Amino acid sequence: MIRGSCLCGTVRWSFEGALERMIHCHCRMCRKAHGAPFATYTGGSRAHFRFDGGEEAVTSYESSPGFPRAFCSQCGSVAPYPVGGETMAIPAGPLDGDPQIRPSSHIYAKWKAPWHTITDSLPQHDIMPSRDAPRVARTDPPPSADGMLRGSCLCGSVAYEVTGEITMVHNCHCTRCRKARGAAHATNGFTAMDGVRYIRGEDTLRTYRLPEARFFSQVFCPTCGSGLPRLDPERGIAVIPFGSLDDDPGRGADDHIFVASKAPWYEIAGDLPRFDEAPG
Repeated sequence: MIRGSCLCGTVRWSFEGALERMIHCHCRMCRKAHGAPFATYTGGSRAHFRFDGGEEAVTSYESSPGFPRAFCSQCGSVAPYPVGGETMAIPAGPLDGDPQIRPSSHIYAKWKAPWHTITDSLPQHDIMPSRDAPRVARTDPPPSADGMLRGSCLCGSVAYEVTGEITMVHNCHCTRCRKARGAAHATNGFTAMDGVRYIRGEDTLRTYRLPEARFFSQVFCPTCGSGLPRLDPERGIAVIPFGSLDDDPGRGADDHIFVASKAPWYEIAGDLPRFDEAPG
């Protein structure tokens, strides 16, 4: 039995049997919805899937006609959702344990984030290699004409500007980030707390604070579930999910952190420094 759950544990699910495939998706909508450099999805027959709890807490946003993206209304974690009539799309990040399947390819790789480099040897496709695949938006907005770094949620109701220098960027593989973003890892940029300014929608944002964590929390749009910057007054910093950026920050991740907690189905490639926990 393959099981998964959201960050707060409200939404839980299980899948009986073998999953059909696992892919990394780099389309702009997945990046926005997950607040991550790419989404990783697996799935299979809807008949083998069930919610074990919290189905009533799942809400969805139709990012394109007939394509609902589901998330937990309590913590913002991406949740499984039906694709077509008979298949469930299951985000791999929130899975508990090893699903005994590995990614087979990158899709919409042509439209990947400019700050992210694909370093593994998996096949890369410009589109979903299937006639039955749903259509997705594949274009990014034009580059910023004034040099300002901007970001927004998937539905566009929340937007922000980055006015401060981004001092560090981590690919974080901790279980919390994987659950929160529904992805292989988060890519988070850090700046001073006054270096991020919301220009619309700040009053609508929801924040889920993990009870056992001193600092960790998830800020998300209640309409589409997108992860958005969180302001941390105790440490005087702002944490920016790079997947929410509209403009190219001109830099990518400096390292991989908490790799001792990485997903068993994800292999880290490339030569960025790796740390079992956070760097000292």
